[in-house]
Amino acid sequence: MTPQPITHHIDDALLMAYSAGTLPEAFSLAIATHISMCDECRATLESFDAVGGQVMEDQSPVTMNADAFTKTMAMVGKQSIQRPKPANDIPSVLAGYIGGSLDDVEWRSLGGGIKQKIILAGRDATARLLYIPAGQSAPDHGHSGTELTLVLRGAFKDVSGHYRAGDIEITDDSVEHTPIADMGEDCICLAVTEAPIRFTSMFYRALQPFFKI
Repeated sequence: MTPQPITHHIDDALLMAYSAGTLPEAFSLAIATHISMCDECRATLESFDAVGGQVMEDQSPVTMNADAFTKTMAMVGKQSIQRPKPANDIPSVLAGYIGGSLDDVEWRSLGGGIKQKIILAGRDATARLLYIPAGQSAPDHGHSGTELTLVLRGAFKDVSGHYRAGDIEITDDSVEHTPIADMGEDCICLAVTEAPIRFTSMFYRALQPFFKI
């Protein structure tokens, strides 16, 4: 089957922030994963990087300590480098966070067939994998900040549109939605939030502290 074209992209403001290196790690992960799947956003990012590089070249040189390079390389040498197993179903940048492919994920049930796997819990944002069975819906919810939802497998729809593999949905605190997975294939997404989700259901609000969502 021919892959569907990507129709939902990252906006320029987020791409510029990513290029400048000012985003939290969780948001950077979602954007890096998307641009590895999307030729259009990758080309836009390259143009932003080129502009940023030119700005750097126009700056006056700064004198560095003679041992700066040696110290930097020593710090790099102390870092633990993890080599993820080959993963054909997801970009390698994401495979490094989950340790393999989507079939290797150890899910935690949220009830109703919905599952999640928190892969990065930072101070400023959290990244998780979200599993929605085919034809099922995620709990109705709103947000207290920005949420990025990148489809990795399958597809879903909500009030703002239809999202297939590679598409990314950007929502904020003005949006309340209920993502519903398409029939025929389970949907797996990478979801990044900068604040706790606002569930409309009392059941999920009661369980929220245990699920860390």
